[in-house]
Amino acid sequence: MTRKRVVAALIVHDGQILACQRTRHQVMPLKWEFPGGKIEEGEQPRDALRRELEEELGIEATVGDEVARIHHEYPGGGSVELRFFEVHQYQGEIENRIFREIRWVTRKELLELDFLEADRTLVEDLAAGKVI
Repeated sequence: MTRKRVVAALIVHDGQILACQRTRHQVMPLKWEFPGGKIEEGEQPRDALRRELEEELGIEATVGDEVARIHHEYPGGGSVELRFFEVHQYQGEIENRIFREIRWVTRKELLELDFLEADRTLVEDLAAGKVI
């Protein structure tokens, strides 16, 4: 079984982080996540993240450091390698192109959202101030 490789952005602005909610029609509907997506064959992680952020939010991001790498096995099969990068700068205005909702939240408010299982450890670390 192949492991899905995914990149996601921790977009930070004025001490808040951008969280995005999936639509009812996506896999794992209405769960919250950080924007990003699958790394295509032959694509570098930062390039994949820049492409995904342009597609999902309409911004041209300056991708910073990788802050976390998580391997997650879903019950019933399927595994994912998630790589999270910080994004402190971008060009353009953020627009919601694919999500049900996007919201700027404080670190503590992240804990109130129903995040994807694979993101939960990072959400707890962010809320505790352990990363970025």
